[in-house]
Amino acid sequence: MTRAEWLLVPGERGNTATGLDRRRPDAKAWSDGNQAHALVHGAAYFSELLAAIRVMRSGDLLLFTDWRGDPEERLAGQGTEIGTVLCRAARRHVVVKGLLWRSHLDGLRFSQEENRRFGKEIEEAGGECLLDMRVRPGGSHHQKMVVLRHPGRPELDVAYVGGIDLCRNRNDDDIHRGDRQSLPMASAYGPHPPWHDVQLALRGPVVGDVEAVFRERWQDPAPLSRSPVTRLRALMHREDTDADILPPQVADPVPCGTHTVQVLRTYPNRLLLGYPFAPDGERSIARGYLKALRRARALVYVEDQYLWSPKVVACFAQALSRNPGLLMIGVIPTVPEQDGRLTRPMNLVGRVTALDELRRAGGDRVALYGLENHAGTPVYVHAKVCVIDDVWASVGSDNINLRSWTHDSELSCAVVDECPDSRQPRDPGGLGDGARVFARELRLGLMREHLDVQGAEGQQAADPDALCDPATAFGAFEEAAAALDAWHEGGRRGPRPAGRLRRYTAPDLSGAQRALSTPLHHVLVDPDGRPLGLRRRNTF
Repeated sequence: MTRAEWLLVPGERGNTATGLDRRRPDAKAWSDGNQAHALVHGAAYFSELLAAIRVMRSGDLLLFTDWRGDPEERLAGQGTEIGTVLCRAARRHVVVKGLLWRSHLDGLRFSQEENRRFGKEIEEAGGECLLDMRVRPGGSHHQKMVVLRHPGRPELDVAYVGGIDLCRNRNDDDIHRGDRQSLPMASAYGPHPPWHDVQLALRGPVVGDVEAVFRERWQDPAPLSRSPVTRLRALMHREDTDADILPPQVADPVPCGTHTVQVLRTYPNRLLLGYPFAPDGERSIARGYLKALRRARALVYVEDQYLWSPKVVACFAQALSRNPGLLMIGVIPTVPEQDGRLTRPMNLVGRVTALDELRRAGGDRVALYGLENHAGTPVYVHAKVCVIDDVWASVGSDNINLRSWTHDSELSCAVVDECPDSRQPRDPGGLGDGARVFARELRLGLMREHLDVQGAEGQQAADPDALCDPATAFGAFEEAAAALDAWHEGGRRGPRPAGRLRRYTAPDLSGAQRALSTPLHHVLVDPDGRPLGLRRRNTF
């Protein structure tokens, strides 16, 4: 196996304006010698992030981007509110710089006021946090990253990339009782919605790549918003609208592991004033998926918030059609995030049409599941993870839908481990390139949690090494979900079966289709929630 067979080589990113692929003397479009560690759930991520920020000192650099930030969200108990932690760092003369999406109106269930308040707190402490609306109309900045650099102490350098925002609802763990600091969601999720998510902790040269992504956005000379109303509002609120000059970027950390990491992104073709680092946009996330899926032979394992859009899932369907032995497992939310006359139908139509395409291609080789906690409350799957043949693994902010692949800004990392997995069978089910440690351990760790390998009564639900085999893993999910479904259908009598998996059953779309049949809806939005008139140039 060569990494060039799985990862994008120079020129395949489709964006010659970025400096990201020109940072290294060897001209590689990825970095070698990294250490990637998956932090599953907000509690694990927040705990590590808190410890890392606390050791930062004067002259260190803390950079972050986010879709939403709630300054009162606690990382690990009272006194660890993210706003407080960042402000304390700024007062220690850590250079704190942030980019938050300005957001649409709060009345549309977005986070304009929270992001403004978060930015204001950081500014008052001596940091700088800009509210960034340099997006296409109807789009968002969805990248979620934190970069910590330590001049003179590069062994502490780390970057965090994934799906976890610095906001409410995210601080949950594997028990899935939900974040005590909650935001309202669909009623099925209860007052404290259980939340499943993943973030990568990255050490090694890739930290410099992630920092370069931040710097490209920070140095964009375009105004933070083109709206006269927004500019006036920013003036009234005395918001900082001019980015200060960043300290020069220091050398990348030295190699420290066996993981090759490629930074992938989505940027739209921004109208009028394009991004100087992506004047015609960038679709490297989509292109990375397309290339990796062409090598899929045994198992595609996906955890995703949406799994929408027939156009996007077509590449998964093509892989299933090309390879009659290929299996696909998807873990998705059972219930849409919000109740509502428009949001719920959009979720249902967008997803079911995509799932129909997958099943036409793969039949019973495609299996989709939702999650619940041991109390029977659905778990909201916010993770954005894909593992292909236990070789290629992707974790990021991007969902499998058209927005994430064409319209919003997104950030993801594809990881290929140099170390083959030594457990037998090494090449199960025809994994042509042989399983790799990182990808396999990521998949197994997630599957073990969902299967309750160590259940509530300490009973072994499955042989963990047996899950290395794709067919065995596929069957284990199928059996666990069938047992739990039968227990619910039988009135929940007797001991609850091990596992958190429920088979995803496509809902009746008749009501949803009626809700989406109004002329106004067809003018305004598509199932990805974006104005239909802005769907041009959506090629990958």
